[in-house]
Amino acid sequence: MREGTSTPNLAQEEHGRAAIYRAVAIIAGMLVAVTALHLYTNTLGGSAVWHLLYRRLYYVPILYAAFVFGRRGGALAALAASVPFAMHAHMSLGGLFGEHLDNGLEIVMYFVVGVLFGALRDMEERKTRDLRQVSVRLEDAYRKLEERAIQLINIQDYTQSILRSITSGVLTVGPDGSVTTVNPAAERMLGISEYDIVPKPIGSIFRDDGGLSGDVEKVLSGRLPLTLHELKLVTRGGKTVHVQASTSRMRAVGGRILGAVVTIEDVSEIKALTEQLIRADRLAAMGELTAGVAHEVRNPLGIIRASVQLLEDANCDPIRTHEAAEVIKQEIDRLDKVIKALLDFGRPSKPTFVRTDVGSVIEDVLLFTLRFAHQSDVAIEQKVAKDIPPVIADPDQLKQVFLNLVTNAVQSMEETGGTITIGTESDGDFVHVSIEDTGPGIPASSLGKVFDPFFSTRDAGTGLGLTIVHRIIDEHDGHIEVGSGSDGTVFRVSLPVALDESEGT
Repeated sequence: MREGTSTPNLAQEEHGRAAIYRAVAIIAGMLVAVTALHLYTNTLGGSAVWHLLYRRLYYVPILYAAFVFGRRGGALAALAASVPFAMHAHMSLGGLFGEHLDNGLEIVMYFVVGVLFGALRDMEERKTRDLRQVSVRLEDAYRKLEERAIQLINIQDYTQSILRSITSGVLTVGPDGSVTTVNPAAERMLGISEYDIVPKPIGSIFRDDGGLSGDVEKVLSGRLPLTLHELKLVTRGGKTVHVQASTSRMRAVGGRILGAVVTIEDVSEIKALTEQLIRADRLAAMGELTAGVAHEVRNPLGIIRASVQLLEDANCDPIRTHEAAEVIKQEIDRLDKVIKALLDFGRPSKPTFVRTDVGSVIEDVLLFTLRFAHQSDVAIEQKVAKDIPPVIADPDQLKQVFLNLVTNAVQSMEETGGTITIGTESDGDFVHVSIEDTGPGIPASSLGKVFDPFFSTRDAGTGLGLTIVHRIIDEHDGHIEVGSGSDGTVFRVSLPVALDESEGT
């Protein structure tokens, strides 16, 4: 590589030196020729008019030298022309000054013309060099721009290939809510072409958008960074499509909102299968519920029947009559408790959602449970974090949830005593509340059934408390988890954080 690059440079240098030598030879030849004409004219005894003409010929090599070598070349050529002309003027033209002042002025003009013309040549050379550099930079910039354009075209083709290949429908929406692009999967899903969609508002391309345009508006206005909902869309052709719709913001490098990206995935088949599973699960739950109700009612009725028979055989014995009456009342209270819990489960009250401080709810629950826990030799510790964001919830129903969980924890340690630890934390999207005890734990075989109706590990329990807790948490768009071992049990309740109205504005 070095040999390949050095050979052209050497050739250029040699060519440049040859051009310089040639120009110097031409200049010298012209100076010698003009000087020879002066001498030849003197030898022939010619007229002074010829000398006036020949002295002007010295400007030719001077101008040529200035043109080739610039200001320095013009000055040196003027000096080279001045020496023979000065000698000739001194010997044949009456000297340089005095009566023949024009001879001296002629030499001055040699230098003036050579320097000025050379300066002009140098100026033009600098401009040419600058223009050449600018041209090189422009060519380099154009080449880079062309390469970047090719890269952008390749990236665009690659992106379009991805959008054409994925099975999920993808629509991009501008800042005004109008559709800008649609991929083929979305066209097939909605039964409409991109030509008929762009650039219409996204809500107008459906007969019923199921709230999709509202999600897009929230994202574009900055109220939400993204949304994820299961929607039922009705296309213009009347086709109903169950989709999982995700809407997220599309931003420029500087942070300016360019629009939104809407991804829709057809889950109609999954929805149908899910509904079948739900129906089957409901039937199974109904069977378990019926069996549980029959079991819970049959036992008290049997005891009441036996107590009534005892009354019949008591022969008005007041002691036996009183004992049988007490048993009948206890069993009736038990039946009433079962029926009340069953009604709470079957006909739950509609929650009233407000911004709720979880810490305040926990404090209210502890007011009810501290004395009850102390009687069972159970201590309650709090690890409630500060600055926990509020949640949107029904505070009374949350109290019912935490009261039930704390009560169950206390009852699991009535014989052994222990400690209950209540902790809170937040990850930005959810507030997590954990209730952990040091009791004997729940057997692994029973852990998956704790939320089933009428399942209880205590003889006196109805088995509906945790079922109601699970239903309440579901209605709050949260979730509850349970873990247990030989060192205790922990319930973890997660509730979504309340969205601040000032966020994103």
